[in-house]
Amino acid sequence: MDITTGLPAIDSHRDLHIWIIENLKMVPVPERAYGNFFEEHCYIILHVPQNLKTTQGAARDLHYWVGKKAGAEAQGAAGTFVQHLQETLGGATVQHREAQGYESDCFCSYFHPGVIYRKGGLTSALKHVETNMYNIQRLLRIKGRKHVSATEVELSWNSFNKDDIFLLDLGNVMIQWNGPKSSISEKARGLALACSLQARERGGRAHIGVVDDESQATDLMEIMEAVLGCRVGNLYTTMPNKRINQLQKANVRLYHVYEKGEDLVIQELATRPLTQDLLREEGFIQAKGYPSYTNVEVLNDGAESAAFKQLFGTWSVKQHRNRNLGGTGGMGKLSQVKLDVSKLHSQPELAAQLRMVDDCSGKVEVWCIQDISRQPVHPKLYGQVYAGNCYLVLYTYQKMGQVQYILYLWQGHQATKHKIKALNSNAEELDLMHHGALVQEYVTMGSEPPHFLAIFQGQLVVFQGSTEHSGKGPPASATRLFHVQGTDSCNTRTMEVPARASALNSSDIFLLVTASICYLWFGKGCSGDQREMARMVVTVISEKNMDIVMEGQEPPQFWEALGGRAPYPSNKSLPEDVSNFQPRLFECSSPKGHLVLSEMVFFSQKDLDKHDVMLLDTCHEIFLWLGEAASEQKKAVAWGREYLQTHPAGRSQATPIVLVKQGHEPPTFTGWFFTWDPYKWTNNQSYEEVVDGSLRAVSAIAEITAEVHNFRLSRWPSTGRTGPLALQALKGSQNSSENELELGPNVGGTGTGASASSYHSSPGSMINGGLARKQLMHQAAEDLPEGVDPAHKEFYLSDADFQDIFGKSKEEFYSMAKWKQQQEKKQLGFF
Repeated sequence: MDITTGLPAIDSHRDLHIWIIENLKMVPVPERAYGNFFEEHCYIILHVPQNLKTTQGAARDLHYWVGKKAGAEAQGAAGTFVQHLQETLGGATVQHREAQGYESDCFCSYFHPGVIYRKGGLTSALKHVETNMYNIQRLLRIKGRKHVSATEVELSWNSFNKDDIFLLDLGNVMIQWNGPKSSISEKARGLALACSLQARERGGRAHIGVVDDESQATDLMEIMEAVLGCRVGNLYTTMPNKRINQLQKANVRLYHVYEKGEDLVIQELATRPLTQDLLREEGFIQAKGYPSYTNVEVLNDGAESAAFKQLFGTWSVKQHRNRNLGGTGGMGKLSQVKLDVSKLHSQPELAAQLRMVDDCSGKVEVWCIQDISRQPVHPKLYGQVYAGNCYLVLYTYQKMGQVQYILYLWQGHQATKHKIKALNSNAEELDLMHHGALVQEYVTMGSEPPHFLAIFQGQLVVFQGSTEHSGKGPPASATRLFHVQGTDSCNTRTMEVPARASALNSSDIFLLVTASICYLWFGKGCSGDQREMARMVVTVISEKNMDIVMEGQEPPQFWEALGGRAPYPSNKSLPEDVSNFQPRLFECSSPKGHLVLSEMVFFSQKDLDKHDVMLLDTCHEIFLWLGEAASEQKKAVAWGREYLQTHPAGRSQATPIVLVKQGHEPPTFTGWFFTWDPYKWTNNQSYEEVVDGSLRAVSAIAEITAEVHNFRLSRWPSTGRTGPLALQALKGSQNSSENELELGPNVGGTGTGASASSYHSSPGSMINGGLARKQLMHQAAEDLPEGVDPAHKEFYLSDADFQDIFGKSKEEFYSMAKWKQQQEKKQLGFF
């Protein structure tokens, strides 16, 4: 086998390429079959990011997928192809090994609405997906929350259980049976997969029925029992999946793996938190005793995945391609951008990177938590807060003509648990008063986001202690020292610090207030912008006479007020550069009490489902998106905190946590998505509406049930068990367009040995005999025999009568275009 000449061409305009290893060759899989995997084969999947905005220049991903029944020869060939592809593609490629049923989140993110595992090998079905093929009879077990998989299982009631979704696929009809313990989100995702199969494999022509309650779906149960037989015994309950939670993921270890002679050496270098300077496959997995299906990523220097880089406390890149418009929110970046307010709503990506929803010209209301209630703060005291208190700050603004709200829950470092609890309960009360429309952001003292600081025009002052707001200013006291940090209104905050010399820092500005005078001290490393902002803050803190003092030129009284000289930091503090941080989106759950996350690697708005709680990590903020039908909304804040506590990189616990409700997303959230449709959920049907409306509106189920009563079932020649029903190829009222093609003849055998006419898509071929022609020809609908569909009267003719009247077989007739069928039916009295 000449591998080097067998590498396929790669279309640079497509983001996803899939090949199957067949006869030791890479054979491309047709796009409509993406997501279908035969368990006896190996596949190679290449993802090439087409959108730099979403992926931020992420590396290519090359996956090697192994079916659970794939042979060693096929695995070896796939491995060889992957290595040659890696060499061809270059270093900026991340290599993944995937095992059936244990795929990585990155792999699963490619396939919406899910992955389908098919029995056998490709040769048993000739093609991956045969559009308009109706000679099918299979049972799929559908599992998973966000990443859904459907596995072909034995066509028997023994395959069913109480927890999962099952899809009985009969070609013309697909019946979704929902386990009594399955959740509404699992039912909705199962239905999405069924609709995808209907569209991709049946050209949209197959009918879908849903069994939520067997006693209420007797017609569908008749069909299922005709195929599967009568159910004997009770359904069993499955064991819960062993999903890895965030607490377990926090146990990160870095090993150096190398060969020494003929020995494989594994040396543990460090545990969490890891640092990048520590960085200098199969054998390792075996040596550690890990299971064979363990996910493996092979990364080259400079082409690391986001998931890998974020295991480290900090990560810097050698050559950095900055795609953003002034940074992703670092305080040092904001000053480099001239804020153009008109662009924040038209360019939400700018709002997201700057963490600014608008120019802060909206309405501001502030409450201080006292006891268990909230007390309004006088507008003159807005921006003056105390470390022992908690505050609610409600900001109201307009977006696209709609009133929007952000509620900031500010928590001082010295606030008691009693006040924090009261803060949360008062926030819930305000949210109810605003009909659930508040975006809630949890803010910790010292980690305020830019928009919060800009609301107070850079004059946020945090005093030590706790005080009751009675309309008076801050209480007078002895000597006090304030640390002023920031260069503009979006990043400036002032915090009271211990009045001693060791609290000073050469990079910043400090205000020393004494009983008679105040000193504004400029460190040697401060800038002109810092000095300008500090002069504005002074008037908020003190009205006393002010002296400006330069570092190194302090009068003796200055040091006396601080209790004497003392060493203090003199190094220039640089802002953290996180401009190469890639945002990550996760689905949240806690099946056993600890947070479990499933990542949507190349995420988009369609990954947000109303049944979900989603976590978006943008480095400086943690967004919790709450779907309107999510059952675990109250756990969201606790999940956000657990995420920070267990993060392998040791994230700051003060990182702001933002609660965003479906339909009330601010631009600081939507800007992280490639596109955002604000009307996406306006006319979106719920799962119940889909089942009760569009699915039930089709008359096909009743017609099929009539066949069960009126006609015998065909038999599988090989086994003799009850086989495919004589299902009608009926279109229903929704497919009445004249330019639509009628269901055609069989286009591919199944290898069972039965003739195509035994279970062909044209229903007449499965009927043994038929009704007399005089009962059908030129008859009005009300005069037809019971159970006959007026739109398909010709269907009920015997094969002989049909041939005599139409001059062709039923197979030939149903292969014609629909308009020709209708024309002949009119001429012969069957319309």
